[in-house]
Amino acid sequence: MNQLKNNLTKEVTVTNKLGLHARPAAMIAKIAMQAESGVWLIKNGEQVDATSIIDILSLSGTRDSRIILKIQSPSDMEILEKITNLFDTGFEE
Repeated sequence: MNQLKNNLTKEVTVTNKLGLHARPAAMIAKIAMQAESGVWLIKNGEQVDATSIIDILSLSGTRDSRIILKIQSPSDMEILEKITNLFDTGFEE
């Protein structure tokens, strides 16, 4: 399901049926805005700002897409875990 790549990134899979549409993107951005440093989502080499709903939507994260979550600072580990949890729960959909 989720795989720890190193202490600042995690790979997650989009499990909800509709993928990363506006509601999940807003949920991710809301959590990412609480970070002290940068938070990014990466898909197929494209890195976007996790605080931007538009950027998240631009990834076209469909069901079963693999996304890498990346934080800039170890102090934001809780943010990484909260966003990982959103993916784990299918954004409660």
